[in-house]
Amino acid sequence: MKNIYFISDAHLGSLAIKHRRTQERRLVRFLDSIKDKAAAIYLLGDMFDFWNEYKYVVPKGYTRFLGKLSEITDMGVEVHYFTGNHDLWTYGYLEQECGVIVHKKPITIELYDKEFYLAHGDGLGDPDNKFKLLRKMFHSPLCQKLLNFMHPWWGMQLGLNWAKHSRLKRADGKEVPFMGEDKEYLVQWTKEYMKTHPNIDYFLYGHRHIELDLTLEKKTRMIILGDWIWQFTYAVFDGERLYLEQYVEGESKP
Repeated sequence: MKNIYFISDAHLGSLAIKHRRTQERRLVRFLDSIKDKAAAIYLLGDMFDFWNEYKYVVPKGYTRFLGKLSEITDMGVEVHYFTGNHDLWTYGYLEQECGVIVHKKPITIELYDKEFYLAHGDGLGDPDNKFKLLRKMFHSPLCQKLLNFMHPWWGMQLGLNWAKHSRLKRADGKEVPFMGEDKEYLVQWTKEYMKTHPNIDYFLYGHRHIELDLTLEKKTRMIILGDWIWQFTYAVFDGERLYLEQYVEGESKP
């Protein structure tokens, strides 16, 4: 039985990350190390810091990452790509050229007889009204059309600099550490969702950029995957166990 892998939040191309080329190469080496062991790979959003596809233009860069995804899907391994709040402007390129399966909404799926709820995590209980407004704008078909009326150079500069500004507002560009179950909105949203969906075994999210493995009930766990900027963490499901690991060059640390 082959493994199923889950990763998120690489934010490739971020202008706020000085080691971005090294970061992309590390991600590609990781994907290369698991390709023969994987039944499927789930990328839970924000793999790019900003991604927008124009009709005849796609963002510059990311060739190592996109090439590796294409190689893996050519091998017959399913790669599922969830759009996040930084890379939702995808209109078919990733599916047609790289062979990935794109999900623009959370999904519930059965994997090896276990029920998984998979989502990037944005929009699930976040109390920030400013973020809610921005998210509504980002998902607006009218706003997406206006963005694509721009020259690609201007559009990419706008997106990448907005993302950079957003990240640098935080100390060291890092997220606030775990705040406790009662203050983490993803935890609160998940507990509420469980009341009407008691059969789900695992909830997996990205977005929050913290590594979290939380038992909510005897049969239910919630995992936040960390990121691929500083932590290089991911989850593995072998059909019986789901566990978090950290990728270190040449090895994995449980």
